[in-house]
Amino acid sequence: MRPSTELTDRFAADLDALVEPETRLGIAVSGGPDSVALLLLAAAARPDRIEAATVDHRLRPESAGEARFVADLCRRLGVAHHILTVTVASGASLQAQARHARYRALNDWAIEQSLGAVATAHHADDQAETLLMRLARGAGLSGLAATRRKRLLDRDIWLVRPLLDWRRAELRAIVEAAGIEPIDDPANRDPRHDRARFRGLVERADWAEADRLASSARWLADAEEAIEWSVAGLAEARVREVGGGIEVEAGGLPRELQRRLLLVAFDRLGAVRPRGPQLERAMAALAGGRTVTLAGLKMSGGGTWRVSAAPPPR
Repeated sequence: MRPSTELTDRFAADLDALVEPETRLGIAVSGGPDSVALLLLAAAARPDRIEAATVDHRLRPESAGEARFVADLCRRLGVAHHILTVTVASGASLQAQARHARYRALNDWAIEQSLGAVATAHHADDQAETLLMRLARGAGLSGLAATRRKRLLDRDIWLVRPLLDWRRAELRAIVEAAGIEPIDDPANRDPRHDRARFRGLVERADWAEADRLASSARWLADAEEAIEWSVAGLAEARVREVGGGIEVEAGGLPRELQRRLLLVAFDRLGAVRPRGPQLERAMAALAGGRTVTLAGLKMSGGGTWRVSAAPPPR
């Protein structure tokens, strides 16, 4: 059941680049081939340093049995396992609500178990599919670079993705070699879901080669990280609190940096960040020296943008 030494060493190197070797690591395992491969690799590379969890969203009758399948597999591997049962809120996107509930449950579990990080099985094919999905929606740089190798969940719990350089076929081969029949989630083929449609596109189109798309996503993520680093320094010099509001010295800056400093002002005033088109219209008004109200904030333009809570309607 143990992956080869070559595969284990490769995975260990990818994981070591994200978390220290002594870190106690949580593994999110749904029972599908990708997450089962992650579990097998982590159990071989970090014995006695991992625990696993399966989130039961209770959206399908089979979900409880699938969680028990993972529990049995972990028992055979000698890995502690927990089933996290969640309630998925209603909303426009069931998948988005399920994802929110899943990460919240994994974060709370990691805190309870004194884990330093939680690993998920996102891989290069996922990266390619996500990039195409975001392009189709007209996403900006932040959206296109959304799948990162490492990000904070909450209270110093890291979410890490050590398989972003691995292909789906490689992971399936690991599971097959172990003699394990993973769970087949029909949602992965349901054309009602964006992910399933774009997965089919990547598989069928000769121009949508997953490795190349994933490479582009990595470059975009590097660019996003560089811009965030620059914005942090700019905010110290150009964003300041004045009389209960915020002033942003936007003059002379590239448009993208202006946009991000304006979002810093939203954050500092506790306002919900607006969606892209809304923010674009507001920035056009500010660049023209006009005043605009958005997300409960009043903003006036010019070389210095002034942002404050909008007065209540009469």
